[in-house]
Amino acid sequence: MHEFGFVFAGFFVGLVVGLTGVGGGSLMTPILIFFFGIKPYLAVGTDLLFAAFTKGAGTLSLAQQRLVPWRVVFTLCAGSLPASALTLWVLHEVGPAEPVVQQVMKSTLGVALLLTALAMLYKAIRGKKAPQSLSEEAIENATRPRHWALPVLFGAVIGTLVTLTSVGAGAIGVSVLMILYPSLPLSRIVASDIAYAVPLTLVAGLGHASMGSVDWSLLSLLLAGSLPGIWIGSRLVHKAPERFIRSVLSVLLAWAGSKLVFA
Repeated sequence: MHEFGFVFAGFFVGLVVGLTGVGGGSLMTPILIFFFGIKPYLAVGTDLLFAAFTKGAGTLSLAQQRLVPWRVVFTLCAGSLPASALTLWVLHEVGPAEPVVQQVMKSTLGVALLLTALAMLYKAIRGKKAPQSLSEEAIENATRPRHWALPVLFGAVIGTLVTLTSVGAGAIGVSVLMILYPSLPLSRIVASDIAYAVPLTLVAGLGHASMGSVDWSLLSLLLAGSLPGIWIGSRLVHKAPERFIRSVLSVLLAWAGSKLVFA
């Protein structure tokens, strides 16, 4: 029975990620901890590789549609990948299964979920809608950040957060991209967010795997559901009722975050 539940959870999260760019760690990690009783360090490690493969499939679909602005992706990776490697080194030195590390992971995860929920709710209620289509020249201009160092800096912050909790590449990443690239169409912001998360979660996930923090059989069940889910979602990204989806997700994430922080 649990096997079917894992496959369904994977499909649901994959679908949401494909539609909005949000939901990898921020949804899957709390689902694994609260609904299936997975220990936090195993949930984080397994979810990172889950996100890498799921978002990799989504990136292929979005790249075929020519929606991925690669300049944005490379700039964010310049900050996130070194930060992820440094965080992995610290975790390796301390030990991810240590009770103190487990508590830090739970608390940091809870705070990250609450921040994610606030960012999503703000975008759903007050956020300005990005243009849906631009000329190629306008797209080129829209991928230039306000300052070259800002994407690298924000990438480093997100890289640390994602490696520690598996949360941040989705909703927080989308929020950051909307601030740094306000003229970029929403579909390309979602595509950027999904694409840059692939190398980040792969590096972080393999680092966790080297410490024994990945449940491989669980990962295979989650991917069996998520790969078709994200393919469908990425094909429907233009038709998603964005405000409604983000509002519902923000409530769910706030609930999960408050449970982790105040438990």
